[in-house]
Parts: sequence; structure tokens; C-alpha cells
Amino acid sequence: MVVSTVSDPIDLIVVPENARRGIRLRLDQWLSQQVPTISRSRVVKLIEQGQVILNGKVCTEKKTTLNQGDRLLLTIPPPQLLDLQPETIPLDILYEDQTLIIVNKPPGLVVHPAPGHETGTLVHALLSHCSDLAGIGDVKRPGIVHRLDRDTTGALVVAKTDQAHQHLQAQLKAKTAKREYLGVVYGVPATSNGKIDLPIGRHPVNRKKMAVVAEEKGGRNAVTHWEILERLGNYTLMRFRLETGRTHQIRVHSSYLGHPLVGDPVYSSCANVGVNLPGQALHAHKLTLEHPVTGEVIEAIAPLPSHLIKLLQKLRN
Repeated sequence: MVVSTVSDPIDLIVVPENARRGIRLRLDQWLSQQVPTISRSRVVKLIEQGQVILNGKVCTEKKTTLNQGDRLLLTIPPPQLLDLQPETIPLDILYEDQTLIIVNKPPGLVVHPAPGHETGTLVHALLSHCSDLAGIGDVKRPGIVHRLDRDTTGALVVAKTDQAHQHLQAQLKAKTAKREYLGVVYGVPATSNGKIDLPIGRHPVNRKKMAVVAEEKGGRNAVTHWEILERLGNYTLMRFRLETGRTHQIRVHSSYLGHPLVGDPVYSSCANVGVNLPGQALHAHKLTLEHPVTGEVIEAIAPLPSHLIKLLQKLRN
């Protein structure tokens, strides 16, 4: 299966209007502007791989300053074969067209191949379902715009073209795409809503976990908004809205505040509540974004999975 497009070397010249006096042109930024059909991250990879020739010499430094009259040759390598085999795995599709697909991910389904999960992932299912799925970014994650943890359920968008992938990632970065989650936590927060602004990084001791880590020690900015939807005795149904998308963000932030998600096998030591949960009680309920081509606002709502419905019924009773 092909994962990238063929292209002859692209011949580019820095002309006067591109190099006005006093404005410094950086190689990766300028190439991204001149070739908008590929993402900035892909441009950087091509530079690092030696696919850019500047004035007759290979240039591998993305921060190189360009000058008026510089000539560049950009080569996009021939297609590579994807080493993954499509697998017929049922998909609950919330929205689909030729540009993107939004699925309601079930619990237990890993998004993309990783050590210990080489088969049976969402990517394998997409390769079977979408005959027109383009190879985008990392070849083992074609079209993946964002992720959900294995046992987190709900709405997840996948791009079918490189342009859509770039557009959707830009929306997440600009915070114009909105992601809302529903989760059940232990305990009851003292206020009805709040904002968690705490950096997240790899746990300093257990490298398989994430934790609140100071930015000077490697933590990355992470912001989560939350509000109480329903008090359920010593439990609470919460709505979370993400500004950023760090690994395990809601799980780490909730645990840090003393209200871990029910059923979380990593960040909670609390006892089970008598319902057989596959993992943390967290569901990506609503995804709102702008269509990369039409500009239409798409709102995809993923219904609650059966195990969360049972959990809420039990707590309400």
C-alpha cells in the first residue's frame, strides 16, 4: 500500500518579493509557504533527510537563512510501502466524506501500532475501510490527527489527505477545534467548575506513566477546563474540555487534584464500584471542528458506551 506521493524535484527561487529588506527568511518556514500541500513537520523531515539542495549543496539545517536569488531543489522521495496489513475490524462511524472520517472508538482498541500492539489497531481497521486513505506523517499513523488512550472511548477524527491532516492539526493548535469529554471521578470537587493549568511530562521514576512536571524539568503546558454535571454520592460526573492534548492529560490532572477517574488502572488506587469497567471511566463525547475544505462546522457526538451507562445507573441507584 502506498503512503506518499511521487514528485519530481521542485525548483524554487527566492525572488525579491520573498526577500524584502530587513526580513529574514528561514528555510523551513519559507518552504512551507511555497509548498502548502505538505505539512510543516514533513518539510522539516525532508530537510533533515537531505532532500533540499540550496545553491547546489545539500542543506540539512532547517533554520538556514535564505537570501534573494537563492535557488532550491526540493525532492519528495518515491512512495514507500506500508508494512501494515488491513484488518476487517468493525467501525462505528459518526461522519465520513472524501476528506476525513470521524469514528466512535470502542474501549480496548489501540489507535496505532506500538510495541505490544502490532496488529488489531484502529489504523489497521482504517486501512481496510478506507481504500483512499493517504499515507500522512509517520507511516504507522496514516491520517491520525489526535489520539485516545486504549480504554478511552469516543469521537476521534482521521484525515484522508495530507491537506486535511495539516488543516485539522492547525485547528487543534489554534484551539478552534473543541474536544469535550465526560468522565466519572471519585469524590466531589469543592467548586462547580474550574481550570487546571499544570504542565505534564514523563514521570521521573515510572517512565510508563505521565505526571505533573515543572516545565524546567521537561513538562509541557497542559490546560484542562472542567465542570460538574451531576453529583452521585461520593462520585461525580464531570465534563472536561481540552485546550491542549498531552498524553493522559485528563487522567493526570484529575488524579493530581485528588479526584481520579473511576476505574483508572494507572492513576487511581481507589476500589472498583461493582461495575465491570474496561479501564478509566472517560469518554470523548463531542468533537467540534471546521471542515478542511468546505469550512462547514462539524459537530460529532459519540453516545455513551454501555459500560458507562451501567456505571451511572448503579451510582444513581
